[in-house]
Amino acid sequence: FRAMTVPLGMLLALLCCTTALDPVLEEAWEGWKSLYAKEYPGEAELIRREVWENNLRRIEQHNWEESQGQHTFRLGMNHYGDLMDEEFNQLLNGFATVQHEEPALTFQASAAQKTPAEVDWRVRGYVTPVKNQGHCGSCWAFSATGALEGLVFNWTGKLAVLSEQNLIDCSRKLGNNGCQGGYMTRAFQYVHDNGGMNSEHVYPYQATDTSSCRYNPGDRAANCSTVWLVAQGSEAALEQAVATVGPVSVAVDASSFFFHFYKSGIFNSMFCSQKVNHGMLAVGYGTSQKDRKNVSYWILKNSWSEVWGEQGYIRLLKGVNNHCGVANQASFPLL
Repeated sequence: FRAMTVPLGMLLALLCCTTALDPVLEEAWEGWKSLYAKEYPGEAELIRREVWENNLRRIEQHNWEESQGQHTFRLGMNHYGDLMDEEFNQLLNGFATVQHEEPALTFQASAAQKTPAEVDWRVRGYVTPVKNQGHCGSCWAFSATGALEGLVFNWTGKLAVLSEQNLIDCSRKLGNNGCQGGYMTRAFQYVHDNGGMNSEHVYPYQATDTSSCRYNPGDRAANCSTVWLVAQGSEAALEQAVATVGPVSVAVDASSFFFHFYKSGIFNSMFCSQKVNHGMLAVGYGTSQKDRKNVSYWILKNSWSEVWGEQGYIRLLKGVNNHCGVANQASFPLL
């Protein structure tokens, strides 16, 4: 794992002074290591164990507060339990905002457009199973394939699982940077310029960015002719796009501890900013009742495996100040 490349001295400095490990948690630690096949060289295990214990304590504290009515969502230990927030963000949040130099096609909200109260493209067959980006900042590629998979289904009625590795290996000349980050719009532009992209079956995922481009023109599993941006910061425009187009690529601020260990409920956190850093896929929206009040939410597909969140998805607060910047960098391809 790339996480293990962080120097031990730096980890110790970040942890300040090490505290005694809790012997009561020994069985839970061994169980967690076994569940996620974790192995550590030498003294790295002590440091990872301490990180894990700190994360577990914070998760339990939050969930106790949630049981007292202080939060609308719960947290859960997952396969990232041995990572500190700084490491997590360095490894997994690979989206940076991009300024579009050329005039772009922009999807604006229309006052005349009526949208359904709820939308969920998963039940319509537009969405592939949740994937896992691994320790690679390739969220942008997973977000892009998700939008393209929905586009292909809309046109053909067939759900194709598309290749993130194809985008990682082949879109560098457009400014994407593999596991170090990239942009969904540039991924769409690559597919347009290239005249297609491959399926996952033909071009499987490796969670690395050291390979040269191996696009196979004999397997053109998707294409797109135009790239659209959703009016920046407009949740109304994003709602209309999701309702009328299908799954839409979005970016959010996923840098907080609470996002990393989100498990269930409607995510609404004071630690979420407008500075987006993680590509996801908006597959719908809906409302839920909380204390006799309707609470609206976005349904976002992540690429951190089904272990994370609600089987790999998060419900994010909708319609309240563009929470986590969800409408700041939304985009979609069309044929």
